[in-house]
Amino acid sequence: MIATVRGTVAHVGLDHLVVEMGGVGVRVLTTPATAAAFSAGDDAHLHTSLVVREESLTLYGFADGEALALFEQVQTVSGVGPRLAQAMLAVHDPLEVRRAISGGDVVALTKVPGIGRKGAERIVLELRDKVTPPALAHDAAPSAASTSQTGHPESGQVVEALVGLGWSTRQAEEAVRTVTEDPGPASSTGAAEVSGLLRAALRELGR
Repeated sequence: MIATVRGTVAHVGLDHLVVEMGGVGVRVLTTPATAAAFSAGDDAHLHTSLVVREESLTLYGFADGEALALFEQVQTVSGVGPRLAQAMLAVHDPLEVRRAISGGDVVALTKVPGIGRKGAERIVLELRDKVTPPALAHDAAPSAASTSQTGHPESGQVVEALVGLGWSTRQAEEAVRTVTEDPGPASSTGAAEVSGLLRAALRELGR
């Protein structure tokens, strides 16, 4: 079991980081918000969960132990695998997820692609008494998004990332189209612009 990863960030993707440790680059899947917090050359310390399948070994990384614990806890519910658990934390931050489960907020949970009403009700039923309610409310991190074909060359990357999180191509493109009409996300260039577009699209999809 790989519990943590510490090293230098060699590459930042929309939903992953490559962390160099002792000359070896380890690919760690993260939420877009976690990936956007790093730049190449930064030192990274991530809490990780290794998912073993016959055909693959996949390492999921989180900024703190709370997010990791929640990632593993929601997977105890039938039908919730690592990709869906990661999507929950991409759309909502850990505080929002705990608040939704403990408060029985089915609507918030169904904003996650891949979770329907019955699935959300099952998550609430099985975890409501196990998830500690948030002690203090604070502003939640932005979530939910999509992408579109516009004049921004980065739009295709953002759409691809959203589709990977579970939204349809149409939903992703419409969301990106909406946010790129606002000059805000386009105020920077390169990786910074891609991250900004992705976060804005996630917020749009979460409305």
